[in-house]
Amino acid sequence: MAVVLIVKTGDAFPEVVDQHGDFETLFEKQLSSALPAPITLQTWDAQRQPSAPASDALAGIVITGSHSMVSHAEPWSEALKPWLQAALASDIPMLGVCYGHQLMAAAFGGVSDYHPGGRESGTRSVRLTQAGQQDPLFSQLPESFAAHLTHSQSVMQAPQGSTILAHNSHDAHQALRYGPRQWSVQFHPEFTAPVMRAYIERQRAALRDQGEDPDTLLGEVSDAPEASSLLWRFLAFV
Repeated sequence: MAVVLIVKTGDAFPEVVDQHGDFETLFEKQLSSALPAPITLQTWDAQRQPSAPASDALAGIVITGSHSMVSHAEPWSEALKPWLQAALASDIPMLGVCYGHQLMAAAFGGVSDYHPGGRESGTRSVRLTQAGQQDPLFSQLPESFAAHLTHSQSVMQAPQGSTILAHNSHDAHQALRYGPRQWSVQFHPEFTAPVMRAYIERQRAALRDQGEDPDTLLGEVSDAPEASSLLWRFLAFV
C-alpha cells in the first residue's frame, strides 16, 4: 500500500484542536476527499517520535505548520533536514506548508528567520510569478488568488537553484519549487475560514502591537478554494 506521510511538526492552539482538529486532521480532511484508492495517509509526529520512517518507501510527504521557529534550530527539527535532503535526492514528492516551507528551504540551503515586517495573518492575496504560471502544480490557479496566512518567520533567502512560484506584498517567497515534484508554500492550504478566524482571535494582542486591526482582518477572512486545491492537485504527483 502506497503511503503519503503527513509530517506533524507541531500542535495547533487548543481551541482550534477542539473545534476543528489538529494540523494533521486539517490536512486529512482536505486530502482524503481526493485520495486515490491505492494510497493511504499516515501521520508521523516528528517532535515526539524521533525515529523517522524510511523516506524512499513513501509515495509522498506533506509537512505541516508549527508554532516552533525554524531559526531556533531545535534538535528534532534539525534532524529532519538530512531526511528531507535524502527525500529530495530520491525524488519523493513533497509539499511543505508554513513551518514545512521554511524548514525545506533551510534544509536545501536557504535561510529562514523572523520577517522584519512582522507577522502576516489573515486571508491575503498571493500572486503567481511567471514561473508559477508555468509550473505543473500551480499553473491551473489564477494569477492572483486568496490564501490563509499566519506566520512571523519567512524564507528570507531562497536556496540556490530553487524557483520562486508565488509572492505578495509581504513575502517574496510565498511558494517555491526545489525539484521536479518538490514544492513548499508559506500559506495554509489546509485552513478553512473558521480556522483562520480562530487564529486571528488568538493573535489579537500581537496584531494590535504591530499596528494592525484584528477586527478588520476578521472581516476580510474569506474562503480560499484555489489555495486549498493545491492539496488535491499535489496528489496527482505521488
